[in-house]
Amino acid sequence: MTTSAHHTNLRFQIWAVVIGVLLMGIKFFAWWLTNSNAILTDALESIINVLAGLFAVFSLVITAKPKDANHPYGHGKIEFIAAGFEGGLIALAGLLIIGKSFYNFIFPQPLDKLDIGLGLTAFSGLANFALGYFLVRQGKKSHSLTLQADGKHLLSDAYSSAGLLVGIALLLLTGAVWLDNLTAVAFGFVILYTGFKLLRSSVSGIMDEADPDIIRPLVKVMAEHRKYNWVDVHNFRVIRYGASMHVDCHLTVPWFFNVEQGHQEVKQLENIIQSVNPVPVELFIHADPCRPPAACSICIKEDCAHRQAPFEAAIPWTLENLLFERNHQDLR
Repeated sequence: MTTSAHHTNLRFQIWAVVIGVLLMGIKFFAWWLTNSNAILTDALESIINVLAGLFAVFSLVITAKPKDANHPYGHGKIEFIAAGFEGGLIALAGLLIIGKSFYNFIFPQPLDKLDIGLGLTAFSGLANFALGYFLVRQGKKSHSLTLQADGKHLLSDAYSSAGLLVGIALLLLTGAVWLDNLTAVAFGFVILYTGFKLLRSSVSGIMDEADPDIIRPLVKVMAEHRKYNWVDVHNFRVIRYGASMHVDCHLTVPWFFNVEQGHQEVKQLENIIQSVNPVPVELFIHADPCRPPAACSICIKEDCAHRQAPFEAAIPWTLENLLFERNHQDLR
């Protein structure tokens, strides 16, 4: 990601925090007026919005720092920590909302001025939806996990607000006070689920879990541009560092190639991967020599003067095949 893109993301995230503080004030005012647990769910999540937004600002500042001796791959991993922190706070808010709502099933409390609360909740929900949509779009455009996580959080808050509006409207129509607590419990579980999803995504990134959605497009373009000197690709791995990626794999080339020829094949593969990626990619490709006669049966190089066995069938380059840690010739 370029420096200007980092500055743009940071500016958007700061504005998201400022707007979040204003919306938090509106929601707590609505709760103070109404004494509604359903509206309190919105207000409590707003605290999480602001705290998570502040941490997102911090993570974007850290991510923008260049690589150094202590962080040779950069500081992008902080984005996964930011997403995990936000997910934990969201899950905590969900638990608090569920707990308070069950308490008020046993010890109900009077409600007041729900029509005003309904209007304030509708306004804040629309504002969160617009802000969340904008952050997700900008995050995808700049490949920032932090902006996408914060945007999805705000979108989930907006969806929750929409459900709360339905619950409050039914409460106004029926006068059934227990609907307030039931609505709060339902959306407490929705918020809890959202938090755990973000935590899961964060842990996956920190643990460098293979992400098929990232790897599959790379495998597809490699298969489409496969060269006849490329006997095999294996041990294919992709690691995310914020908006940047590190790709490493083993490329099997004919055993009789000299160092310069092998290097040219590696560069061709690097250029293909680089050309289709909108984010910075750091590549480490290790060249392996083929081992006749086993390799000959899967080698598509027709003009090979050193072939020791007839060609049988090329191994298709798929997500599953390229993740193997051994040459495909050893797996036949």
